[in-house]
Amino acid sequence: MSMLGKFWRLPLLAVVVAVGALIAGCGGGSSSGNHNLTGTGYPGVDLEANREVESSINSGNVSKLKVAWTLPIEGKGIYGSYASTPVIINGVVYSQDLESNVQALDLESGNVIWSTEFKSADHGPNGLTVAEGRVYGATEESAFALDQETGEKLWETHLGGAVDIAPVAHDGLVYASTVPETSESLYQAGTVGTVYALDAKTGKKKWEFATVPKNLWGEPDVNSGGGLWYPPSIDAEGNLYAGTGNPAPLPGTPSKPWGSSRPGPNLYADSLVKLDPKTGKLIWYYQQTEHNIYDWDFQNTPVLAKVGRKEVAIGSGKSGWVVAVDTKTGKPLWKVSVGKHNGHDNDGLYAMRHEYSKIKAGEVFPGELGGVIAPIASDGKTVYVPIVNHSMTVKSGSEVTEESEMTGEVVAVDIATGKIKWSRELESGAYGATLITNDLVFATTADGVIHALKKETGGEVWQSALPSGTNAGVMISGDMLLAGAGLPVAEGQTPELVAYKIGG
Repeated sequence: MSMLGKFWRLPLLAVVVAVGALIAGCGGGSSSGNHNLTGTGYPGVDLEANREVESSINSGNVSKLKVAWTLPIEGKGIYGSYASTPVIINGVVYSQDLESNVQALDLESGNVIWSTEFKSADHGPNGLTVAEGRVYGATEESAFALDQETGEKLWETHLGGAVDIAPVAHDGLVYASTVPETSESLYQAGTVGTVYALDAKTGKKKWEFATVPKNLWGEPDVNSGGGLWYPPSIDAEGNLYAGTGNPAPLPGTPSKPWGSSRPGPNLYADSLVKLDPKTGKLIWYYQQTEHNIYDWDFQNTPVLAKVGRKEVAIGSGKSGWVVAVDTKTGKPLWKVSVGKHNGHDNDGLYAMRHEYSKIKAGEVFPGELGGVIAPIASDGKTVYVPIVNHSMTVKSGSEVTEESEMTGEVVAVDIATGKIKWSRELESGAYGATLITNDLVFATTADGVIHALKKETGGEVWQSALPSGTNAGVMISGDMLLAGAGLPVAEGQTPELVAYKIGG
């Protein structure tokens, strides 16, 4: 993911947004102070990353959601203030801003239970996992664990590179990853995105997996790549499934255009990989984009599901493809393109084969800010895919620029067949992960609007304007919905965490 390719950098684009202001009200009250600070919470709701929650919110009462409270987001990251999905357990919200600061909040009132500051500006996406009495997260270059009851820091482990991920914990280990990017450098030459397994109690490194070769295809003074932007999913045996980021430079350099400094398919970039949880060794890989030249990461957390008796991992990314692979073999069962494409899907293959005459300059869909940028959700029968339709202009083998106006979609894809059931067009890019509850699927768009759609048809039954643009998904618990609006894109917008409640 290059500078323009990382979706939380939207403020750098010339985007005109009209967002309605929200007023805090409709309830609240003081914290009870009697929370049971236990339980487990994951960024993808469960280890299979289905992003489906139980709640009392449905299409019959969603229109009664009113703002219950708002909380200013004080921390400021490198691009925006908030790019994570809150975790809610037993009436407590665990939230992280883009300065890596963590808060535990009372869900009903928004009152702060505890707060732990890191003041470590991050690009995002980031976020938290809560398990076994600990809150796991990351700063710009480290992973950490906090005491769930007090917020006291228990350990912090430097990972030797930039970290843009919500760590996930399972069976005594915490998984995190570096990416080849820092606050000073976009894609720093010589850096290798690496997955780490850490001891959950101590933070000690147990193993690591380099997502691209450590010699960086023989030119570490030019190349870099790989890493995870979203946490892996985990199956019943503890195996890890992860989507990886792109190689660089993109599309190339003036002296070595079209990625010729990194010959070959550039494994294991832009891939879905399965790793052994005990050793970190690669079990299999599926590469979606060979020799990526357009910033088409395959970065989203794979969804684990069943098709008949067969277990599948469903990956997605900025190439605008959704792919289901057999978890035993890594072989694809189906794949489907989503969003807008205009004939450039094979350009990476042409570049790898030095067939440069087949690569046509001009407008390319998906662009660096296009495709499936945020995680998908599943109810076991259908996956709900947030899409950004946005193009880039390819000027040469070493230069691309952003181009078109941005629109979005949510697309429903049948898990068994890969066929598209329905598509709902949105006025702006769907930059937040989708979330399912009952008969609804929720999506957020860059202009700061929450959309509630009917699962079966895609019909919109409710929407609400946030006080700021957003690239974060919502979270739901009981009769309440939380949304982080941390991406101001117009004058007067303010970053806030907003809580809605049925009846206010």
